[in-house]
Amino acid sequence: MESTKQKNYVLPIAMMFALFAMISFVTGLPAPFGAIVQSEFGATNFQATLGFAANFIAYAFMGIPSGMLLQKIGYKKTALIAIAVGFIGVGIQALSSFSGFAVYLTGAFVSGFSMCMLNTVVNPMLNTLGGGGKKGNQLIQMGGSLNSLSATIVPVLVGYLMGTIVDQRTIAKALPALYIAMAIFAVAFLVLLFMAIPEPSLSIQKKDKNDKYSPLSFRHFKFGALAIFVYVGTEIGIPHFAGLYMMTPLEAGGLGIDSTIAGSVVGTYWFLMLIGRLCGASVGAKVSSRAMLTTVSITGIVFILLAFLLPLTTHVSMPVFMSDISFGLAQVPISIMFMALCGLCTSIMWGSIFNLAVEGLGKYTEAATGFFMVMVCGGGILPLIQGAVSDSAGFMASFIVIIAALCYMLFYALMGSKNVNTEIPVE
Repeated sequence: MESTKQKNYVLPIAMMFALFAMISFVTGLPAPFGAIVQSEFGATNFQATLGFAANFIAYAFMGIPSGMLLQKIGYKKTALIAIAVGFIGVGIQALSSFSGFAVYLTGAFVSGFSMCMLNTVVNPMLNTLGGGGKKGNQLIQMGGSLNSLSATIVPVLVGYLMGTIVDQRTIAKALPALYIAMAIFAVAFLVLLFMAIPEPSLSIQKKDKNDKYSPLSFRHFKFGALAIFVYVGTEIGIPHFAGLYMMTPLEAGGLGIDSTIAGSVVGTYWFLMLIGRLCGASVGAKVSSRAMLTTVSITGIVFILLAFLLPLTTHVSMPVFMSDISFGLAQVPISIMFMALCGLCTSIMWGSIFNLAVEGLGKYTEAATGFFMVMVCGGGILPLIQGAVSDSAGFMASFIVIIAALCYMLFYALMGSKNVNTEIPVE
């Protein structure tokens, strides 16, 4: 009986993997689409970042309701709703090829609702389908790897579809990527609809009306929530603006690099995040979260400072992830190479910040996790700030925003993450 059940779960597990990949695929679309809307709609750097803003600000609206929806209708129905919303969101973005910039932003916003709901579903679903324990954790780690791989492919794929002629960068040319996303959503919806899969157990705890504390009563959690906010903005901002910088023509203040090469460089940033996560997982049992966050924050600051200081006229042959899913060499300014190398640093920041922020929270951990989902909206807000700086002071100057964010995460690792509220009962 057990083997039959396990066999029956192969297809749902595959669909959960696909959804894990789709989270990063759809979330990554605004990066290459930023160059497209600049070409097709004449958007500024600030406006080209509105796709990310629309996508991530949806988390601020849906973070807490997602958890409430899980409690009310369960994981399977929530996943089905999330998939349907994702299909609609990507479809709206496809319609923007002849409906305009506002429609594109609407699609990105709707997609953000879907991604938020999927983020609250896929981890516990994979854990349950794997039977919990080591097998469940293994499935989650495999899903995380596919998430990174998908993030690697999307800028490479869209960069390839855009072609080399700036004036011909249109949403219409990138439609195949959107159609792929919609097809995966449709197949996943049908599979989950007709497959009987177990529901993760929901631990519903009644709130103690006499409890005067919450996660926000802990200083290290409040600092950690802000660290998550700036982290997501940093993770998104570095590849997004590196890509825009490369693809913007020389006369407009960019580097005028071919979009296929630029997409490959951005894809390599996400591939390095995959490598970093694998390395982080291998040393996570031996190195503390505080030490890991300190190391990668300092390294990230050094990389961005080198990008500032080294001349753009100095080019290097950088190994990149190509559109044919192979590796090749691309001639890029050394500053761009150091921006891409930041993927190694951002790869393990989320896990480190999360572990430090919830340490010692006890019964408040679940509520803290839901609040973290809201703070993911930093992925939309911080790049908007960087976009405004780049419009007024140039692309390189905009990376001051990234340095400030990295400095804050270093502060959090060294001082802000210490629990100074140990007197609060957490049992």
